Amino acid sequence: MQQAEKLMELNSDLTPDVMRQVDEIIDRFAGVPGCLIPVLEDCQENVGYLPVELQEYIGRRLNIPGSTIYGVVTFYSFFSMVPKGRHTVKVCMGTACYVRGIAEVLSRLQTGYQVDVGGTTDDRRFSLDAVRCLGACGLAPVVVVDDDTHGGVTPDRILGILERYE
Repeated sequence: MQQAEKLMELNSDLTPDVMRQVDEIIDRFAGVPGCLIPVLEDCQENVGYLPVELQEYIGRRLNIPGSTIYGVVTFYSFFSMVPKGRHTVKVCMGTACYVRGIAEVLSRLQTGYQVDVGGTTDDRRFSLDAVRCLGACGLAPVVVVDDDTHGGVTPDRILGILERYE
């Protein structure tokens, strides 16, 4: 448990409760061939992301080199090494959305919430992604928050839309 305590000093997100859950996940999968991805998925679900310190801890517990774990985490797009927000905001940058003004919507969102594309707000309320196409061209410009699709979004409406999400 000394390793877990040291991690908690390095990263405030790795609380005693979180590390207890991580240990339970690792114990559940230990010795199972091919367990790395399920362990990483479950740990990310509990912690919210996979910081390097946690990757190294998982590696020590599973007897897998940290470099192997880092390689898996950086290879698969569904893993994140940075904290994610409670809500994911996807801004469509496809042609239909772009010609209908999504760039200004994105700019207003970035300014209003002080967040860059690929980043997370300081309060971890929102993570912002710009995507190529959301497949809702008839509703352009489109922003998706979690599973909610918002069409006809304007720079004046975007902040009000996001205020609905706590």
